[in-house]
Amino acid sequence: MTPVRILVLGTGGMAKNHAAAFTAIPGVSVVAGVDTRPAQLAAFCDTHGIANRFPDLQAALDWGQFDAATNVTPDAAHHATTLPLLAAGKHVLCEKPLATDYPHAAEMAAAAARAGVVNMVNLSYRNVAALQRAAAMVAAGAIGPVRHFEASYLQSWLTQPAWGDWKTESQWLWRLSSAHGSKGVLGDVGIHILDFATFIAGSDPTRISAQLATFDKVPGGRIGDYVLDANDSVTMQMQLGNGALGTVSATRFASGHLNDLRLRIYGDLGGLEVLFERGESRLNACLGDDMPKAVWTAVPCPDVPTVYQRFIAAIRGEGPAEPDFARGAALQRMLDRAEDSARQGALSLPVIA
Repeated sequence: MTPVRILVLGTGGMAKNHAAAFTAIPGVSVVAGVDTRPAQLAAFCDTHGIANRFPDLQAALDWGQFDAATNVTPDAAHHATTLPLLAAGKHVLCEKPLATDYPHAAEMAAAAARAGVVNMVNLSYRNVAALQRAAAMVAAGAIGPVRHFEASYLQSWLTQPAWGDWKTESQWLWRLSSAHGSKGVLGDVGIHILDFATFIAGSDPTRISAQLATFDKVPGGRIGDYVLDANDSVTMQMQLGNGALGTVSATRFASGHLNDLRLRIYGDLGGLEVLFERGESRLNACLGDDMPKAVWTAVPCPDVPTVYQRFIAAIRGEGPAEPDFARGAALQRMLDRAEDSARQGALSLPVIA
């Protein structure tokens, strides 16, 4: 078993998930942490027993005693921090989105290809068993040619304090402010539901039409330094390369839904319903002899490896690096075109490479 040494770049909230997941994999050790904030860096490294601590990425690269990095910096920092890692020949797992615009994401994908290292994006819902089973069924022709789909990502943290009080906690407020790097619900979770839908459908969009909405949340639309101008809800219509027509939506105002993803997808030979609700995935199907009576039955879904396990397996030459930076760039292109469409009054725009 090839040992793998991991550097954690950025020690904010998600970093603890990365550290715990990698530490649990045999032969993998988290050997260093990097953060410009001394207190956060010390607390994180103390908690996870990490001996090597660096105040910036260059200091860590000068040290160099790691094989791969997991980039858990804020979205706007992904591009600037990932390129030096690739140039140094390090394998990289980057948090989503890969970048904040398509040109930067495409540059990162090209740099990763030139470097010849393992490069992956943490699209965490690829870990959902029902998603993987549904994608395999569609690819095998179980529902025939895909004709129509509807997908949604429903959150309610602006109406339900299940994860904390967004009005007083900075870890939530920044997500509502474009000046603090937020792309709103489109950039935060829109990328997940776009991947969820198009990965299962087996085809990317050729055209997108989108509308964005930002709702009044507090008097004056501001809390301290945070101007709450990032979008709260998005709806999209799209046509895929395989001809299917569908809708994708995401919102933070879905009262009653903490963090739920849904996809219904239909073809000539049947339909599938893919659900990830309350942390559990389910897959239902209406196929074959069940179609005349519209009977839906549950489909067993075996567990699948996590993105962390797949990243290490790819480094060891034991599996493909999926989803890679090229996929992250393709999704960023979709997000950019959705923003362009909303800016132009929901005009239907081609998705051009």
